[in-house]
Amino acid sequence: MKKLLLASAVSALFAAPVAAFAQAKPPAAPTLDKVLEASGITTSGYIDAGYTYANRNIEGTGNGPVGVNTRVFDQQNNSFVLHQVGLTLAKQPKEGFGGLVNVTLGKDASVIHSFPEAGNTSTFDLTQAYLQYATGSLTVIGGKYTTMHGTEVIASTGNTNVSRSILFGAEPFTHTGLRATWAVSDTISLMAGVNNGWDQLTDANRGKMGELGATLTPIKPLSITISAMSGNEAFVLPGTTGPVFEGTRTSGNIVASFAFTDALSIGLEYLDVSQDKVPTGPAASIKAKYSGFAGYLTWMVTPKFRGVVRLESFDDHDGFHFGTMALAKPQVKYTEGTLTLAYLPSDSFEVRGEVREDKADQAVFVGFDGTTSKTLMTLALQGLYKF
Repeated sequence: MKKLLLASAVSALFAAPVAAFAQAKPPAAPTLDKVLEASGITTSGYIDAGYTYANRNIEGTGNGPVGVNTRVFDQQNNSFVLHQVGLTLAKQPKEGFGGLVNVTLGKDASVIHSFPEAGNTSTFDLTQAYLQYATGSLTVIGGKYTTMHGTEVIASTGNTNVSRSILFGAEPFTHTGLRATWAVSDTISLMAGVNNGWDQLTDANRGKMGELGATLTPIKPLSITISAMSGNEAFVLPGTTGPVFEGTRTSGNIVASFAFTDALSIGLEYLDVSQDKVPTGPAASIKAKYSGFAGYLTWMVTPKFRGVVRLESFDDHDGFHFGTMALAKPQVKYTEGTLTLAYLPSDSFEVRGEVREDKADQAVFVGFDGTTSKTLMTLALQGLYKF
């Protein structure tokens, strides 16, 4: 009994300072995200990886000639690919100065490089980087930012299909310049800006491009965005590396969406683009035009399953966009239909499967054996993780 009492006393003697030390232990240091949150800085990111199969030669790496390719990012014949890793750091207060930095890494980054890096195969792109000043209902940004045109966006998490639309590839990705947004009311916002042009970090010519836009929400389920751009633009003919020509480029875009219910919605888009002084011979030129429509039907079948149908019609009136100006009939009309099914097991993860077919009224798609076809079909699987 004495030994037991002695052991208990010794244990208590050592336990007392340990308990005191535990009570005096300093609080754990805050995590980085808590520090940033307290500073008003937001961080976000995502990973987009997948697989693409095409029944025509859209890649052109040692497999024969390549014809028209209506795909934008998913340009692989039969390959797994890391499409995008997107990272965004922003501080955008409602009053005062702020800014945003957005980088894109992965295969898609090589597609969206702005001049003078256009054509660079680097898998890193500084997609957006701008300063911001907000006061009252007015917000002004200056730097590099994404375009006002279009339903679909560069970041994969902002879309519901795996592949991008034909219209997405017929619009600019980014601009470098100044843009002001005035929130007239809760239902009307007006935008105006001036920039270097389509996808130009530094200006390829002396002229500047002006942009105007408006976002309207006349009723809660309906949203409409109207935007227009015009200015002198430097360009090379599609499929060539030069020479460089200049002419006025004008584009108009309308995007509308309507939500019937929380689970069912539709979207519509119209695009019209013209480019002056497109050469057709030693001393001849035309105003080349192209235009298109896109429609979207999105249905959240259950909270974890979503179905999306996209239908498009695109008229490359003078063959300027897809580089068919040398054909006996330069004008080529395209249609495409896409079905995308998605499974969302959590808020941060999504799996998508897609089948898409494009059709043209001329045989402009090239097969692996060199023969041409009026159709192009792709299958795609995509995994998205948001953090």
